[in-house]
Amino acid sequence: MPKARETAVYTHGHHESVLRSHTWRTAANSAAHLLGVLRPHMRVLDVGCGPGTITADLAERVPDGHVTAVDHAPGILDRARATVAARGLTNVDFAVADVHALDFPDDTFCVVHAHQLLQHVGDPVRALSEMLRVTRPGGYVAVRDADYAAMTWYPAVPGLDDWRDLYERVARANGGEPDAGRRLRSWALAAGARDITATSSTWTYATDEERAWWSGLWADRTLASAYADRAVAGGHATPERLRAVSEAWREWGAREDGWFAVLHGEILCRKPA
Repeated sequence: MPKARETAVYTHGHHESVLRSHTWRTAANSAAHLLGVLRPHMRVLDVGCGPGTITADLAERVPDGHVTAVDHAPGILDRARATVAARGLTNVDFAVADVHALDFPDDTFCVVHAHQLLQHVGDPVRALSEMLRVTRPGGYVAVRDADYAAMTWYPAVPGLDDWRDLYERVARANGGEPDAGRRLRSWALAAGARDITATSSTWTYATDEERAWWSGLWADRTLASAYADRAVAGGHATPERLRAVSEAWREWGAREDGWFAVLHGEILCRKPA
């Protein structure tokens, strides 16, 4: 059977405003559902590693094991290598990979991890099947994805509903599913997993500093990232509309009573021993 390949386009790209968010992520704030099963000797595959901050945290938690970090975009791996090197870690290697056709033998890894990946791929069920295939019997697949339709905020600043509608249309036009969080268990079942623990968790932005950071990165991303380019090129928005959405983010961020919650779906699948 021919290997499946990714058909989706990564909506965000790797503009500075995107990496501002991605480099904030840690194992503690983004992979807590996995940490309880990690053991020092484990061999871990981190799929869609991005700039490598979660990768480095996982490597620190398996000091007698090893982490292989892979991403579909070769350029971001240089950033991940630098992140890992800056922390003096030597138990990590890197490779370019397509999650639909992982170039690893069956039963290779104790843990296969992916954070905010399945919302961006063309065939999430095939991706999970591949992740399960390369997991050792008794090992774990751990996945976490946001759910845009479930994000909620206060106050109802005009323009943020427009932001969400626009983002979801751009993401789906690129071949992804922005409401992936609620679908993870369903996709895992379709991929053949049966021992599935499904949970959820949130990121919340409410302090002055948190609001400024979150609203600022989205205001900038709306104007200057690959997402902005694709919104215009795909006919989903005009530059004027993007400016209005960016200004709505700034307005919300300036509100003393502002509050924003990002809901994530999580699954921890154990492969039968």
